[in-house]
Amino acid sequence: MPQKSLQDRLAILADAAKYDASCASSGAGNRNALKDKGIGSTEGMGICHAYAPDGRCISLLKILLTNACIYDCAYCINRVSSNVERASFTPAEVADLTMAFYRRNYIEGLFLSSGIIRTSDYTMELMLEAVRLLRTEHRFSGYVHLKTIPECSPELMSEAGRLADRLSINVELPTRAGLKQLAPEKDETTIRTAMGHVRSRIEDAKDARRDRTLRRAKPPRFAPGGQSTQMIVGADTASDAAILTTSATLYAGYGLRRVYYSAFSPIPAPSAVLPLKAPPLQREHRLYQADWLHRFYGFEMPEIEAATTGGMLDLDIDPKLAWALRNRHVFPVDVNKADREMLLRIPGIGTTAVKAILKTRRHRSLRLDDLSKMTRALKRALPFLVAADWRPTQMLDAAGLEASLRPPKQMELFDAP
Repeated sequence: MPQKSLQDRLAILADAAKYDASCASSGAGNRNALKDKGIGSTEGMGICHAYAPDGRCISLLKILLTNACIYDCAYCINRVSSNVERASFTPAEVADLTMAFYRRNYIEGLFLSSGIIRTSDYTMELMLEAVRLLRTEHRFSGYVHLKTIPECSPELMSEAGRLADRLSINVELPTRAGLKQLAPEKDETTIRTAMGHVRSRIEDAKDARRDRTLRRAKPPRFAPGGQSTQMIVGADTASDAAILTTSATLYAGYGLRRVYYSAFSPIPAPSAVLPLKAPPLQREHRLYQADWLHRFYGFEMPEIEAATTGGMLDLDIDPKLAWALRNRHVFPVDVNKADREMLLRIPGIGTTAVKAILKTRRHRSLRLDDLSKMTRALKRALPFLVAADWRPTQMLDAAGLEASLRPPKQMELFDAP
């Protein structure tokens, strides 16, 4: 069989990488192509976009080293029993492709993952060789995100942290039962142990940078962008409450920068244990919103879970509004007096708006006109706040409040008028 061209393999392996959602760039450095009169691009196979905390959009070459795999995870299109077209890159090809895209100013970094071939250590060695070539021969200082293999040796994981800006280890599924059913060759204990090793090394590197006695020596580098993980939503029977409980455990136990939620997507020739259709994408969106409430708004996971119905987040309204409707006794909140924690609990008021509220009210009392300039969701917030010229009177106790805040139902094609 003739060898596939580089372009054909790029098409196959970039498409195979699209199922991996855990692609973030918050560990990237500050580079601006404008100073070199460069031109960015939103085109090209394998180019994805991620966002840094400062809002910068960062383009990454997102590919697999190979889509061949010895594992037979039921939810994975690249499982060993799948009949998908297979392809592989050599480490040198990965490095050369990255530099070719980078020199054309199409990308600012690399996201590299892989199926497992031969053994975990063998596959990890190949991935590390690609990054070694980038860092040493090509002297590439750009962002590198490595999807690591939890079963590989600690020595290889340590080298991965020295070479990459961010590491990620997928927990795959939110529960041990789901993992056992759909990916029996993977082990939750092995995954958690590897994540713990990465956290320990990241903290050691941070401690070394803080240690004044090491000021003269360059401190060791280890995954400065931290670690992340991904779990698949909707492939098993785990509820949103179970998913969020797992996320809270991962954040607390392993210092993760991010948990990614990837809605299960039906694949060709699926296993009989998989659901026949994908979960609604809105479910994935609600999980991200709940995740942000926990990470940035001061909500505890039990509070969010208490606002679910049967363990499932409401698909029609966001989790903060669902919580507020079930906790009307804590409202209305006076925007001119409340502390930051309570301001963040008002539906429709985000972190940026709260910052503006706290800054502005030092000089004058806030009125509705002021708030309308700080948030585009003022209508949603009105029943839950008090301003200098606004008091919601009986709105909170109105029987139809929840219905008025829900979006109108879109009629199906064959619904009666």
